[in-house]
Amino acid sequence: MKKSLFLLFFVSSFIQAQYTVKGNIGNANKYASVFLYKIEGSKQLYLQNAQIQKQNNNGTFEFKLTSDTKPGVYRAIYDLRQRNSYVEFLFNKENIEVTFNPANKEATPVFNQSKENKLYNRFLKDISSAQYLTDSLQRVYLKNPSQATAVAYRKAVTKVDMTQKSYEKKAIGTLAYHFIKATKRYNSSVVIKDTDLYFKGALSHFFDNIDFNNQFLYNSSFLVDRITDYIFYMNYSENRAKQDDLHKKAIDVSMSKLTNVSFKTDVIEYLISTFATYKKTQMVDYIFTNYFNKLPKANQSLEFKQQIMETMKTAIGNIAPDFSWEENGRMMSLSKLKDGQNYLLIFYSTGCPHCLREVPEVFTFLKGKTKTKVVAFAMETSEIPWKNYKKTLPGWHHVLGLNKWENKIARTYQINSTPTYFVLGKDKKILGNPETIKELKVILKGLN
Repeated sequence: MKKSLFLLFFVSSFIQAQYTVKGNIGNANKYASVFLYKIEGSKQLYLQNAQIQKQNNNGTFEFKLTSDTKPGVYRAIYDLRQRNSYVEFLFNKENIEVTFNPANKEATPVFNQSKENKLYNRFLKDISSAQYLTDSLQRVYLKNPSQATAVAYRKAVTKVDMTQKSYEKKAIGTLAYHFIKATKRYNSSVVIKDTDLYFKGALSHFFDNIDFNNQFLYNSSFLVDRITDYIFYMNYSENRAKQDDLHKKAIDVSMSKLTNVSFKTDVIEYLISTFATYKKTQMVDYIFTNYFNKLPKANQSLEFKQQIMETMKTAIGNIAPDFSWEENGRMMSLSKLKDGQNYLLIFYSTGCPHCLREVPEVFTFLKGKTKTKVVAFAMETSEIPWKNYKKTLPGWHHVLGLNKWENKIARTYQINSTPTYFVLGKDKKILGNPETIKELKVILKGLN
């Protein structure tokens, strides 16, 4: 009998040592499973997955966490193919239940159970509301200074401070405390009368309350999000030359805050990848030269660097990758063409409806514009339709690229949709990569 009681006590204790993370997901028909990850530095550590149990258009899922599961920031990802398709939450030895709807990206997840997450979400809601009023009054004053606005601003700042202090006090001893404290914004105690001073103050104090050595912040998306905000949103200019300068200074400031080499490496690679996505050659070169190349050799991934270099081959300002083809019995190459003052390189396919609509439109638009010569690169699975179609576009250089998406040249140019346009100078330097035919016409009109 004693043995049975002991066994019952042991099993009961084991069950109680587990924690559950339950999710209620709206519009769940598109999704089959949810994957649980823990944030470690700037990476995601996979833990487990759970099937979504569907009823009508909604669904539920559940994870079991053992007693030794570490407190920290976790993600429940419901679509691995799409960025930001996840719910992020704090786990600190308590059961969690969250309701969310992927179809409503603007809606904040609702935590039905979890003191930590309820507290943090209430804080974010209240501090955002108080800060929004403060920022609004500051903007109103800059446009139309008045004593009434100045007084209202001081009251609004007081409310922000009181809200911040109140939540910091409530959160003492919780995981949420670290994030609440780090979220604290700088506000001038009195309304600022000059726009430049306003932005200067916001920038110089942006990282004041963030401890980059705090392990809870480090093992979350918080630090990367703040660095992203600082570089890409706080430092913005419509002037391209000034924008690059602002970005460089913002990167320098951000890098000076990072002491953990592994995390710094991840941030550097993240920034390089982001700028490479937008083909910002100067910024990619700047980060490689000043930061990536100065990392310890063990942290310099040659594979990553090569991948970025491949991406940047077709960036504006670079010489277009060369390729050759046969035309009327002669071997031709892009680099040796001399019949135009500028060139239009089109990647298209005879099986692409958009191409069959746009390419003839480009042909008509360029009639009489003799400065621009066209190289039409057809991505095909067979040469038969191409042979017939190119006859409708006389005067152009025609190139056949078999194997369609797997064609070596198409892959070099990173073609993932057709038609794709590259405008080249006489020296074959890439002048533009317009996304629409409307943008293309503007560029070509300027060159002719």
